[in-house]
Amino acid sequence: MSPSHFIPLAEETGLIVPLGLFVLRQACLDGKRWLDAGRRLRIAVNVSAVQVMESDFCDAVRRVLKETGLPTELLELEITEGVLAQDVERTMSVLAELKSLGVSIAIDDFGTGYSSLSYLKLFPLDVLKIDQSFIHDMLDDRHSAAIVAAIASMAQGMGLRLVAEGVEREEQARELLRLGCRIMQGFLYGRPEPAAEIDRRFA
Repeated sequence: MSPSHFIPLAEETGLIVPLGLFVLRQACLDGKRWLDAGRRLRIAVNVSAVQVMESDFCDAVRRVLKETGLPTELLELEITEGVLAQDVERTMSVLAELKSLGVSIAIDDFGTGYSSLSYLKLFPLDVLKIDQSFIHDMLDDRHSAAIVAAIASMAQGMGLRLVAEGVEREEQARELLRLGCRIMQGFLYGRPEPAAEIDRRFA
């Protein structure tokens, strides 16, 4: 089931808070297990606006990191552009506190929201993830190609790590490399898998 089917309902009912905490803890446990096995991997976890607005969100992240033993620099929290627009002052405070812990902050699905570009300067961000809709069309649509090139140039100029989402073709990967994008995700490299499958790969 796609997250788009159940995340909105979880947010409406408030279940996203305990669900999000469970996902965060499990992801950190997996990351620590892989680290102990000799694989130092950055663990990226999506968080919703509802979670970020919780008064004890930063304390919860700090507690999970302490309980699981995952080094803070290996945790990356992904938020959407919409989160930035919820409550600017509150979000700035939360992200600054998370950064002080050593956690990386990524903007997910960049280019699909309605946030101001000034937010990229205003918030303490580390990673910009280009939405897959632009990647999908970049080889056939000049507007998508121009958007991807502009985002890549902007990220590099601001010292942000750039990630391309939804890479499915070698031609897309080659063009992204030409634009300076070195980190990609998508079916070209692998599909979503249970953590146990990753364990088997490392065995």
